[in-house]
Amino acid sequence: MRVVLITLLSHYRRHPGQLVMLLLGLWVASALWSGVQAINTSARDSYARAESLFSTGLDRLERRDGEPLTRDDFLALRLAGVPVSPLLEGSLEAPDGTRLTLIGIDPLTLPGDSGLATAGSAGDLSGFLSPPWQTQLPPDLLGTLGLGRSDAEGATPQLADGRQLPPLTLAPSLPPDTLVMDIAAAAELLESGERISRLVARPGALDEAPPGLTLTRADVLVSPGQLTESFHLNLTALALLALVVGLFIVQAALGLALEQRLGMLRTLRALGVSGRALVAALALELLLLGGLGALAGIAGGVWLAQALLPDVAATLGSLYGAGVGAELSLPWHYWAGGVAVTLGGLMLAGSGVLWRAARLSVLGLGQAQAWRAGFRRQLRLMAATGSVAALVGLALAAWLARLPPGEGLVAGFGLVAALLLASALWLPPLLGVTLAGLTHLARRHPLAQWALADLQLQLPRLSLAMMALLVALSANLGVSSMVGGFRLTFLEWLDQRLVADLYLRPPAEQFAVIDDWLADHPEVAERLVTRRSETRLLAIDPGGTELGDAVAGHTGERQPPVGLYGITPGETLASSWPLADTREGREAAWAALRDGDVFVNEQLAVAEGITPGDRLRLEAPGGEARLRVVAIYPDYGNPRGEVLLTAPHLADRFGAPPGSLGVVLTEGADGAALAVELAAAFGLGRDSVQDQRGVKRIATGIFERTFTITRALNALTLGVAALALLASLLAQAGERRRRLAPLWALGVPRARLGQLQLAQLGGVALATGLLAIPLGIAIAWGLVAIINVAAFGWRLPLHLFPGEIALTLATAVGVALAAAALPVLRLWRTPPRALLAEEAS
Repeated sequence: MRVVLITLLSHYRRHPGQLVMLLLGLWVASALWSGVQAINTSARDSYARAESLFSTGLDRLERRDGEPLTRDDFLALRLAGVPVSPLLEGSLEAPDGTRLTLIGIDPLTLPGDSGLATAGSAGDLSGFLSPPWQTQLPPDLLGTLGLGRSDAEGATPQLADGRQLPPLTLAPSLPPDTLVMDIAAAAELLESGERISRLVARPGALDEAPPGLTLTRADVLVSPGQLTESFHLNLTALALLALVVGLFIVQAALGLALEQRLGMLRTLRALGVSGRALVAALALELLLLGGLGALAGIAGGVWLAQALLPDVAATLGSLYGAGVGAELSLPWHYWAGGVAVTLGGLMLAGSGVLWRAARLSVLGLGQAQAWRAGFRRQLRLMAATGSVAALVGLALAAWLARLPPGEGLVAGFGLVAALLLASALWLPPLLGVTLAGLTHLARRHPLAQWALADLQLQLPRLSLAMMALLVALSANLGVSSMVGGFRLTFLEWLDQRLVADLYLRPPAEQFAVIDDWLADHPEVAERLVTRRSETRLLAIDPGGTELGDAVAGHTGERQPPVGLYGITPGETLASSWPLADTREGREAAWAALRDGDVFVNEQLAVAEGITPGDRLRLEAPGGEARLRVVAIYPDYGNPRGEVLLTAPHLADRFGAPPGSLGVVLTEGADGAALAVELAAAFGLGRDSVQDQRGVKRIATGIFERTFTITRALNALTLGVAALALLASLLAQAGERRRRLAPLWALGVPRARLGQLQLAQLGGVALATGLLAIPLGIAIAWGLVAIINVAAFGWRLPLHLFPGEIALTLATAVGVALAAAALPVLRLWRTPPRALLAEEAS
């Protein structure tokens, strides 16, 4: 076996380009897959740490009027026997500019089974409670503070403003960028005085909120892992696509290497090597090469993940409020899983080659015609398998059509995968039939007929590269159309929603005073007050039922949390706010909203099957609120279901505190001067007042960072496909040149031969690119109409971009021409004697 294996591997010493192509395919496939899995693994580790800290379930209390709680409120409740514990939250700035979340706790009153209590008691409790106190922090925060693990314990690093933290103690269970210390030390650092952020209690310890307070149950809070699951699923799908495209390169390289070793295989069989031993040696060769490619790919994947993780962390933090560490945290099963997936994909890619080698006879092994006959059988098998994949896709489409909107995320990905698989499998038979027909039509043009017949001979080697190119081009076009359409829709939606000239978020204690101050200024046309709260959806009464006839959609189930959003439906806002569906028209919907009815966002409508006219039963202070839905509105970027009321109704029914304030100015008013005057009159910080352009710039920046990794993976996948085509064509350059030598000897000029090669490969690539266009459009439709609705809860209009389509065709043809140009250049420089020698060989 050792001798056989060495003999097989000697092929790559004579053909190093094929070895490079094989290892390169394994490397890029493994790197893209491993990189995304590293990002997902690190993000989920951060979620788990955050959920262990906050989602062990602590009910929380806040003041109904939005004023901050104080230490006196806590003492009064404790003296009254209410089992609550104080929390103080704020932010600090590290020396490198990183915003750190500081949480101050009282470990003596905090429920003992909470993650916060566990973190607070991780070190010496007496040292935690008494000066100089202690700072609990996660190990991945040490680099931000300029410390190493060896000198972390007991260190007192400085913050950006020069103040020092209490001595450090490591707490690995804390989420990224989080500090925990005694509430007295936190109050001193945050300069909060008597104020505290909230009061918390063991879940279920309080039957109702004490007077003047609002109670938020722990099970209403949505964990970051739940919110971001669809985001990670999309990343995994893109990584899987890259893995498949990379494996196309591997299979092309394996097929070419095996075909060129036919004589060697025949000799080995003639020397007594059995068919099983030969197949085993080929499998062992795959494992050796696969191990090298997998290890290199995992190393490349870690580098890729480190490069993309900051953008992913910023995206998840901006969209979902989910903290993700900037450093990778990779357990042992990540490394094992990366190697296993790569080797499994390699064996799957090489299984066809092994199967063909095992089935051919000893005499047939040395005949190229036998391999071509085998490829014709393979074409029939590919056509049949593609038909099966198409039928599976049709079955999935029929099943999805019967599901309620917003369901079937995995089935949606299955539909897109079936569409891609069927198209890729049909491509080689379609090219074969097309070339055969064109060859018959060109029988009166000998040179064109030869070129088409030569392409038919090259088809077994070109097919895999063209399949990879088709998959990558169509997926790239589909994802680009989805992202570009989302961008256009999002910017248009921002223009509709951001109607005020200034936006400010004043402190709760100053809100009413600032509102009155603005009312006295003649340049202020409208004041758009907003409020926010949250509750639970208890039941849904379909439209047409009476209020007493309960058709409870959630009775006996865990009620889903929903957000409550209160707006001021003034003339400016109502005229521009987009509505997706109404009960009796736009004007009637806004009139009903002012009278106390509600709108729901598209996410909640899709998730719960709500239509205008239905009535919602919501948990409210002192009982149950029953509200009629009169419209559904698009709400891009919001991961949660939301109910929209007027701000006064939200304050009256749910006790929601004031939130932000939008200021609509009269025509010609100076918004910048008013902002300066407002900040000076009330001592507001520079970030408290923002103009419309600033808000739009921030929102657009968040959007652009959201799709950074999507664009990066999309570009990398397209690059992998282009590399597959380029490598496959270059690997066959020598043999193509040998077939051109007789034509040159018959008098065909070299320039004509070069044009012939360019036309051959450019034509096949152009045909592949043309087929990728309708396939990409179908994928874009599946993404916006099925996958996006199921993953995020909203549907986007389908946008097509001629520039993206032109880029798709240019990429396909450009790569093929580049791959053909190098052999043509070499042909041009080859002396006549060398050409004749190649023809003789």
